[in-house]
Amino acid sequence: MKKWLTFLMVAMLALVLAACTANKDAGKEPEEPADTTSTDEGKEEGKTEEAASGEKILLMNNGEEPTSFDPSIGFNAVSWSALNNIMEGLTRMDEDHKAVEATAEKIDISDDGLTYTFTIRDNAKWSNGDPVVAGDFVFAWKHMLNPETASPAAFLAYFIEGAEEYNTGEGSADDIAIEAQDEKTFVVKLTSPNEAFLNIITNPSFFPINEKVASADPKWHTEAATFVGNGPFKLAAWSHDVSFEFEKNEHYWDAGAVKLDKVHWAMVNDDTTAYQMYQANELDVTGVPSEIADQLKDSEELRIDDQAGLYFYRFNTSMEPFTNKKIRQAFAFAVDQEEIVNFVTKNGEKPAHGFVTYGFIGPDGKEFRETVGDLVSYNPEKAKQLLEEGMKEEGYSELPKVTLSYSTSESHQNIAIALQSKFKEVLGVDAELQNVESGVFLSEQKEFKYQMSRSSFLHDYADPVNALESFITDSSMNRTTWSNAEYDKLIADIKNETDENKRWELLMQADTLLMDEMPVFPLYFYNSTSLEKPGVSGILRHPVGYVDLKYADKN
Repeated sequence: MKKWLTFLMVAMLALVLAACTANKDAGKEPEEPADTTSTDEGKEEGKTEEAASGEKILLMNNGEEPTSFDPSIGFNAVSWSALNNIMEGLTRMDEDHKAVEATAEKIDISDDGLTYTFTIRDNAKWSNGDPVVAGDFVFAWKHMLNPETASPAAFLAYFIEGAEEYNTGEGSADDIAIEAQDEKTFVVKLTSPNEAFLNIITNPSFFPINEKVASADPKWHTEAATFVGNGPFKLAAWSHDVSFEFEKNEHYWDAGAVKLDKVHWAMVNDDTTAYQMYQANELDVTGVPSEIADQLKDSEELRIDDQAGLYFYRFNTSMEPFTNKKIRQAFAFAVDQEEIVNFVTKNGEKPAHGFVTYGFIGPDGKEFRETVGDLVSYNPEKAKQLLEEGMKEEGYSELPKVTLSYSTSESHQNIAIALQSKFKEVLGVDAELQNVESGVFLSEQKEFKYQMSRSSFLHDYADPVNALESFITDSSMNRTTWSNAEYDKLIADIKNETDENKRWELLMQADTLLMDEMPVFPLYFYNSTSLEKPGVSGILRHPVGYVDLKYADKN
């Protein structure tokens, strides 16, 4: 097996990933708290059961009902947290957050980087005892790409030959370059070399589906009694909108590595209620309510992990004055990222001085962000100079009106106010604030109606190009009108480069160019705060929404 990209970050449990740049709270709507009476009773039963049997039972909270346990449909963290434990793909993130062999015991890559041959383990089995076969992957991936499935994850497979054509109705399923050469050999052909491929297919959307079970019962994934998975745990019970329960899967190929006997999941969508359950020993793990974050900052049970994404602002490069590069740079250098995280967000986030987040380790073993260094940081003198030069280039005696637009949220408003204050202090610019209802905000941002607007990016897979490719010309995720031929070529070269060292250099060049042209300016990288009871160990929180309990333990 060769050509790995490692990625060391951790994802939020309850954050819904939207497979695109999105609101930080994308996909989450206010809901009534779950029935905590029923949930509490379930937790008391779990505690009694654990004490009586000596079993290791971990008490978790999923926040809300999973969207779907059909891996092609459950494209968000509230589904992934479960799916990543009751199912498994060809590859899996290990303890070092590195994609390694999982259901596949061997991976061969052709010299041109286009064809991947996966040998499935002889002892890979489904929770009902059926063998996992290559046809199960063919069935699942074609199901994901079937236009009738309407999978929100289908775009992730477009690097497979014939996949995009079939998904968009311009081709047939037979044209997808995936095949089961025999029961244990699965072959995939890509349209071009893709160094991120083995990371991408750790995503639950690429998990297999037991073809025999699904063909007999299309609703196999809707109830515990009919669900069949191939992961470290099996789905033992599911009381919809209340709780679900895992048991160790005795048929899992690596069952010896699994230490927990059971996992009980509550569905409590209120941080304060969940924290109260944690205090009452009814949860072993919980999030940190924002109102008491300061009180818990020194707790030995507090865990702060990086998350795969960042908060940033976009310039509309077709709207004056941000048609001018130096003026864009002036506003970016007037922003104090450290001040934002220390006095506004106050949640231990890392200030962002480039677009690519922390946690990407290159082929030289060095951190991407540290190697590239700070590309944009607070520099009031430089900001003033750039503004003066930019205004002179444009012939401005007075800067055109500047408006900061943001979607309705107290946290977004607080950040916008901080930026407004800094622009006045450093540049002497009286920026106006525009608060827009969230549903309207995203559609209008896509229509380029805002001059300067807040945004965020959440990774779909563990590779820097996933973030950087958002800003190629005409990308639906660009939303800045910025276009740069040199940048477009860099991204294309990155996608086709098979030499890891050369590819890494191109990635760093792209990050540097993006921050020089400044169609966007970064504020901070996301993180996740949680509490874990003493004795709980081994929970892996992977970068893009995967919570992994394979190695978890409870003493």
